[in-house]
Amino acid sequence: MLAQPETIQADSCSLDCDLVIVGGGIVGTTLAAALKDSGLKIILIEARSPEVTAQKTQAYAFSPLSSRIYEGIGIWQDIFPHIGKYQHISLSDADYSQKVSFETQDLPGEHLGYVAQHNVVITALHKYLADCPNLTWLCPAEVANVKTDKSISKVEVKVNGEKRLIKTKLVVGADGARSHIRSLAGIKTRGWKYWQSCVAFTIKHTAPENNTAFERFWPSGPMGVLPLPGNRCQIVWTNPHADAQALAELDESAFLAKLQTYTGSVLGELELVSQRQVFPVQLMQCDRYIKSRLALIGDAAHCCHPVGGQGLNMGIRDAASLAQILQAAHQQTQDIGTVKVLKRYENWRKLENLAILGFTDLLDRLFSNNWLPVVMVRRLGLWMMSYLKPLRIFALRLMTGLLGRKPKLAMSNEQ
Repeated sequence: MLAQPETIQADSCSLDCDLVIVGGGIVGTTLAAALKDSGLKIILIEARSPEVTAQKTQAYAFSPLSSRIYEGIGIWQDIFPHIGKYQHISLSDADYSQKVSFETQDLPGEHLGYVAQHNVVITALHKYLADCPNLTWLCPAEVANVKTDKSISKVEVKVNGEKRLIKTKLVVGADGARSHIRSLAGIKTRGWKYWQSCVAFTIKHTAPENNTAFERFWPSGPMGVLPLPGNRCQIVWTNPHADAQALAELDESAFLAKLQTYTGSVLGELELVSQRQVFPVQLMQCDRYIKSRLALIGDAAHCCHPVGGQGLNMGIRDAASLAQILQAAHQQTQDIGTVKVLKRYENWRKLENLAILGFTDLLDRLFSNNWLPVVMVRRLGLWMMSYLKPLRIFALRLMTGLLGRKPKLAMSNEQ
């Protein structure tokens, strides 16, 4: 049963704390969970009620590193029985016969990745935090303003129509790509909107096995097929904006017929079991992840193309990394809101995230066109990856998050 976050009443005498997390999605709540036993007094602010948050069923790819982080926190055992798992990854370029197959023997562990619906993960996080004495929830609530001086931040919050003032050492923005906290801080972003949108939906199929993740590249854009329990798959189908909207509005039988063609009929008979959702794609990186008394994590700090399923995993690593740095600073009686402390987080995560942003952008641009020289280069690359094991393993470790520096939460569970 979903734990109900406590809402602070307007007559509360004090809302002072060590850390304010703005955004109660998966990334913000992961940060709170990673700091459960840190001794830091935390307030988590979320604009939506927990019931609304838990209703979201969108599915995400979870890398082995993300699974290890959740195992280190102590909630993976609650998530694992309810998610899809895959032991194979198939990479292909449209109708080109050469495919790259990644197998479990290429990487230590039983699975190459997982697919979890939002409600499964957020419910496990809420359950884990239900008995956390150092965490207070403000939800639904909204941040109206943040004022920062040398020693403290003052967060003005609207709760039940009334304004409250929170004094805190640090504010963490985990409030998504349109981050209000980032805007209030005046942090600039760099990047661009792609010419593409994604159509995301869930299907049920009749294929005898459901343990392979497919990434099929078409000139119009990549298509990711991720296995879910119950012989279902989450599909993210990228197309130019107008084509994506047309797919979303297409008659269901015509849509499934088109999908059969684009999946190569490897999934057998298809049934659409969710609404088709369309969302535009962008690449974004903040000029900086931190300022005095402020840190940004997840989509508030960066956004990438969904090819390869990297976005949420980057945010989970942000949360685990920041938690590690804050806990260590607190244990050493350092002020967790200083630039000196927060710079350790930025130096760790910004460059690693930039590498992933560049990798996903290169994949999309390399495969989303029909220019003959590029077609020849990418198909040579697929051939090399198929037959050169070190290259294949390097690509796999990059995609699964195991190439860079790992948070301590994940280290104790390495095989």
